[in-house]
Amino acid sequence: MTRIKFCGLTRLEDVQLAARLGVDAIGFVMTRRSKRFVEPAAAARLRDAVPPYVTSVALVMDDEPAYIDEVLRVLRPDMLQFHGSETDQECAAYGVRYTKAIAMGEGEAALEQLHRYPQAAGLLLDGHGLGEPGGSGQRFDWALMPKDLAQPLILAGGLTAHNVVEAIRVAQPWAVDVSSGIESSPGIKDRAKMENFISAVRR
Repeated sequence: MTRIKFCGLTRLEDVQLAARLGVDAIGFVMTRRSKRFVEPAAAARLRDAVPPYVTSVALVMDDEPAYIDEVLRVLRPDMLQFHGSETDQECAAYGVRYTKAIAMGEGEAALEQLHRYPQAAGLLLDGHGLGEPGGSGQRFDWALMPKDLAQPLILAGGLTAHNVVEAIRVAQPWAVDVSSGIESSPGIKDRAKMENFISAVRR
């Protein structure tokens, strides 16, 4: 069964609905360069609404180590998700399980990055370009998703209820990660889009 992560949540009602709909993970964007940024204290209040057995994920991108330490202390996420130029050693230095986003905007040339993060719990292939924070709704060629990596692969970038079934068929990911595809505006989730996305994946 394909797992589902909703990312970029900023409102309590969206967190609660996501949990009721049965998502496997909820992501909070902690890097200030994103339109979906949430202050650590506000994110902690949202994280307190995440029920048992739903993973909370903090997304960072080339942020200062001291700030990431603050995020870990205040938010207490289950996992970190790195979106920048961080090395495997830098990602692993916090002692928290992590996933690493690979910017697939350059296409097949980006695939070599997949072998640079042996300590990652999983790798997230996103459609944005190098140096961009993600959540842009950009797709990449799903057929590029490798089928022979030991680490679980997460598909992101331009996913909606209308294309996620085809995306899963082609890419065969461990999980899908959606942000803009379930929104009415950045950080504001749309109930119907959330429900339709879940239904499409479960089909």
